Amino acid sequence: MELNLAITAFVSLFVIIDPIGLAPLFVAVTKNNTKAERRKIAFRSVLVGLGILAVFGIAGERVLTVIGISMPAFRISGGLLLFLTAIEMLFEKRTERRENQAEPAPDPSVFPLAMPLIAGPGAMTTMILLTGQHDSLAGQVMVFGVMVAVLMIVLTMFLLGNMLERLLGQTGINLISRLFGMFLAALSVQFVIDGIRDMGIL
Repeated sequence: MELNLAITAFVSLFVIIDPIGLAPLFVAVTKNNTKAERRKIAFRSVLVGLGILAVFGIAGERVLTVIGISMPAFRISGGLLLFLTAIEMLFEKRTERRENQAEPAPDPSVFPLAMPLIAGPGAMTTMILLTGQHDSLAGQVMVFGVMVAVLMIVLTMFLLGNMLERLLGQTGINLISRLFGMFLAALSVQFVIDGIRDMGIL
């Protein structure tokens, strides 16, 4: 029984977080960072994502309720923020801004990697639902263990980013950056639609 619950939790979080799909996104948003910076970003983003998901797994909707934010509103705001990142990826605004201002490459570990890509509204909601379904200590430990396992897969995929970059080359990275900018834009719109639907408007 516990094995079935663990498998269900793993599949749910794996599909929602999508470690394989995040790998090209990681390469795209860190393409102007050095290898050392990229490694730090990988660890930092996964740790921050773990912390966020842990808080939602432990406190659940109470966190949002205390500060007066509903889950639909959270979905919509996350979608809007993600849409801005998608626009920058599509039109290379970040590269242009860095060239004009001679600034170092920004750190994307917290936004958009940790949140909303790793710990997005879907992953947060999934943690709330999974921990709510398993009230026993063993069930709670199982859910958090599965979450850590999925995030370790995410970290592994991020650390393989350098290899992926060598395989694709600069042209390939630029192509992926724009392609996934389109995917991010679509994902952000879906977040907004889901939030509006949850509010009962649609």
